[in-house]
Amino acid sequence: MHPRSLALAAVCGAALLAPAALPSASAEPIIPQEPDAAPQSASGRADVSASALLAAARGCKQISHGRYRSDDGARATVPVCGRRGAVYWKADLDIDCDGRPGRHCNRRTDPLFQNMTAYQQSDGRHLSAERLPYVVVPGASRIWKPARSGVRGGTVAALVHRGKVLYAVVGDTGPSDLIGEASYAAARALGIDPDPVRGGTADEVTYILFPGTTARPIESRTAAATAGRAAARKFVTAD
Repeated sequence: MHPRSLALAAVCGAALLAPAALPSASAEPIIPQEPDAAPQSASGRADVSASALLAAARGCKQISHGRYRSDDGARATVPVCGRRGAVYWKADLDIDCDGRPGRHCNRRTDPLFQNMTAYQQSDGRHLSAERLPYVVVPGASRIWKPARSGVRGGTVAALVHRGKVLYAVVGDTGPSDLIGEASYAAARALGIDPDPVRGGTADEVTYILFPGTTARPIESRTAAATAGRAAARKFVTAD
């Protein structure tokens, strides 16, 4: 991705195994929502609106020991917050194109491409940034250790941007001092340019992670959406 520079390559290079073939980038649900809309899910229950999620994430009880930079060379201004049983932050969105190579994510399209992700899908293959909406969390550091907050591979997340809500999973780790990154598929679903070099957005994206809520299998967008809707309802109604 673009402004992360070579710091990402250094961290992701320590990730894990090897690449495999890319499935079709079709099917499985993405949930775009208007800020005050409450469309019905497949279960008949109203989905949580973008505005309700943003309202629940309005305050910040900082759980990170310091703040993160959103890009190389930027000031460290982004805290990680913990409230209502969720972990969240507000940052830009840079593109992670790592994992199994495909038409849009490969060494030709992305000079920082890594053919692996920190977490793997149920068959042992690395995740596909083109196929799976996932969030990248910073590598463990003195600033914040995600695992201590219950954030691990497959933890379900909600991304909110310009009135849209997308349910995703934690799928990769990045530099220990940067935050604000998601997969090609996540950016595309949110209407953000997913190009690994020119894409991303400087506009604010809200990342809400739900510790203890996991998509099984990690590669199922349906599982992430189902678990995400339930976790989001608890988040917005918590005292």
